[in-house]
Order: sequence, then C-alpha cells, then structure tokens
Amino acid sequence: MSHHLSRRQILHLASASAAGFGLAACGGGGSGAGASGADGDSGPITVWSWTTAAEALRGVVPSFERDNPGIEVDVQDLGNPAIWDKITVGLASGGKGLADVLHIGVDYLPGYLEKFPAGLADLSRLGADRYKDAFVQGLWPTVTGKDGAVHAMPWEVNPLGLFYRHDYFEKAGVDPASLGSWDDLIAAGPRIRAATGAQLLGLDKPGTTQDMDFFQNLMQLQGAFYFDGEGRVTLGSPQAVQALTVIKRLDDAGLVADTAGQGTWKRLVGQGKLATAPYPAWAVEYLATKFPAQSGKWRVMQPPAAVPGGGRSAIVNSTYLTVSATSKRRKAAWRFVEYALTKPAEINRMFASGGVFPALKAAYTDPKFSAPHPFYGGQAVLRSFVDTLGSGADATNFTGDYSRALKLASDAQSQVLIKGADPAEVLKAAAEQLARQTGRKQAG
Repeated sequence: MSHHLSRRQILHLASASAAGFGLAACGGGGSGAGASGADGDSGPITVWSWTTAAEALRGVVPSFERDNPGIEVDVQDLGNPAIWDKITVGLASGGKGLADVLHIGVDYLPGYLEKFPAGLADLSRLGADRYKDAFVQGLWPTVTGKDGAVHAMPWEVNPLGLFYRHDYFEKAGVDPASLGSWDDLIAAGPRIRAATGAQLLGLDKPGTTQDMDFFQNLMQLQGAFYFDGEGRVTLGSPQAVQALTVIKRLDDAGLVADTAGQGTWKRLVGQGKLATAPYPAWAVEYLATKFPAQSGKWRVMQPPAAVPGGGRSAIVNSTYLTVSATSKRRKAAWRFVEYALTKPAEINRMFASGGVFPALKAAYTDPKFSAPHPFYGGQAVLRSFVDTLGSGADATNFTGDYSRALKLASDAQSQVLIKGADPAEVLKAAAEQLARQTGRKQAG
C-alpha cells in the first residue's frame, strides 16, 4: 500500500513540474493531432503504470492473453512522478511516443481532457458507455469529456475514513459513535490528550511540503473543491472557509502536531502520539504493515462531517486507465482495459496483489470485503469503506490548474497555522489570485 502514500506525497512535489510545465505551458494548444491512430485489434500493446499498480496489471496479462489470442501486452513501470512527465510531454507533442494504455490519476485526468481534448481515445465508440452504472457514484463525470464521450475507465477509488486509536478513545471515555462531526471531535480532543498525551492529528504547519489532503478532504465532505464542475474558482467559497476554520480550531485547541520534516508523521504514529489519521482506503494495509506493534489498537469509522449534520462520505482520489488517441491498436488496447477493469475476478486479483481498491461495484461481493482484519481488532474494515461508497459522493474537478490552486491553498493554510490569520481573509485573497493566474471566473 505504500505506493499510494508515496503517490500522494510525491504528487504535491511533482505538480509544479509535471502539471505546471505540461498543462500550464501548453495551454489549450495540445490537440493530439500531431500523429494519427488506428483501430488495430491485434498485435503488441504497451501499458504505462507505476510501482505496485504496474505489478498488479502484470498479473492480469496471462489470463488476458489466453482469452485474447493475437494480443501481447507489455506493462511498463515508469515510476512516480516520472510517468506524469512522460504522459504530459507525449500529449503536448501530439501523442508521439505514448504507450497504448495509460494509467492516469484523477489529479491529472481532468486537466488532460481540458488541455488536450483529442489526446485520449474516444472509448464510447468502442463500447465504454454500457459500463456507466458499473462503477461507484462520483467517478463517471471525471471520465467524460466536453464532447460527451468517455475517455477513460475507473480503476481505483479511495473513499475517506477516519482511522483512530481505539485504546485511546476507550481510555478517554470517548464513544466513536458520538462523533458525528469535527465539532464533536474537537470537543473530545482535550479529553483524549489528557488521558493519553496524544494529539488528534498531524499537519505540516509551515508548509515545507504541500500537506493539503486534510483541507481538501474537509471540502470534499461538503461536495466542494478548489474548482466547481464548470471549472470556476471556489477556493474562497463558504465550504473552503469552513474547512480551514476547522483546521484553525484544531490548532488553537492544541490538538495538531507539527509534521514538518521527512518521516515526522510516521515517527509520531510509531511513538503513539497521534490519536487519529483521516486517510482513505489505501491506508488499511499501510498502517498494518508499517506499525505491526500496534495491532489491535486501531479501528476505522466514517469520517466526521465538516459541518454538523453534513455529509460523511467523500471520494478523495481515484485512478483510471485510458487509451492514447494515437495508438495504432486502439481496439486491442480497449479490450485490455475492459478486461482488467470490468471483470470482478481480475480486478480483485489486482486488489490482492497491489492494494488498488477497486471502483467496480461488482467486486464487493467477494468475501474479502467482509472479512475481519486482525490489525483492527477483527473489524471488517474494508466493508466500512464499501458502505461509505454506497452513500454516494460528488465528483471532484481538479482541472488543469490544480497545481496553482494547491500552492495558493497551502500558503493560506500556513498563514493560518503559523501567523493566526483569518481563514476567510486569506482564502478570499488566494481565490482572487487564482482567478487572475488562470483567467477563470470565481463561482457565485
């Protein structure tokens, strides 16, 4: 599962180079028309992915090649963040040098569709539309371009959860079932700290890394993000102000540990100094693998709402497989994507080997999703995430300007945590600057 943690951390560092260089510098000029593709349905195809996800895809190849004679698949691990540079440069040059199948994160896919609208193949004409209802709610808008066609298929989905130290909550006399919102958790925080010495969560306060996942999660719980579905700036929205206000209240109450410096978060968890970890589904095995001495002490619950009575489900990130428009074997590439992502047996094989939580709803009938997990005291933690997905979630529009929004939001958060700035004021200024930088209108 560590590949997911690295992906989220590295992405923040890579956004300015990969997304910033490729998407911002190329503007809307990348049409993908520099080379032409073809609909070949046999022969060799190449797949680009990274780390354990690439290894998981390799596990599909033997059965796929058996069932699809005449197609040979080469899965290449390009590493992360190197894959983003290669895909971005390839799209910017009209698709030259791209693999047939591309593994793309939600952080980049909307931007690619926006900046290079002809760079990714139209999968609707190959049959992708029939799978619209096969995947969890909230993902399909991301794969649909302005042309109304499907340009990718969902693979991984990461619903948000709140991992918490069951032993700490018990010692402090805090009932997890009573924590419906972050207001409730902030009220319980001093009791937990007094009983255990642990703070609620960790954040990089000075912003030495762009530690914005928690801020984004609080917005996503409210159905909001840096941009709305039309691409308008919402960084100064009431939802964003509420998210940063929750963070300020946590810090003002002394419930936030500073995780500035490489490895600080892992060290604090290992030392038992953090009581909660608001993380998505990939963290299930990450915590179990990295902190075996804490077996039985952790549990998972639905994330508390960002506002009392608000939503408690959010899809915080996801990944997709797509086909390059310039592939000479688009039909063969589509057949591999379809095979890997729409067959429960195949996608669960990948989940078992690479830890990529599947977006395919039919996968959840497998008994593994209801099995007790010993690290979590026998709790069926995967089922808790599946149940969260059943509540539905809004799509997140990262756009091609995510890296700019991320930097401005990070600066705003640091001003609040280090200088005590007012969340509404710093976010208003950040939103105005983001609108100027991108030429986008502000919503509302």
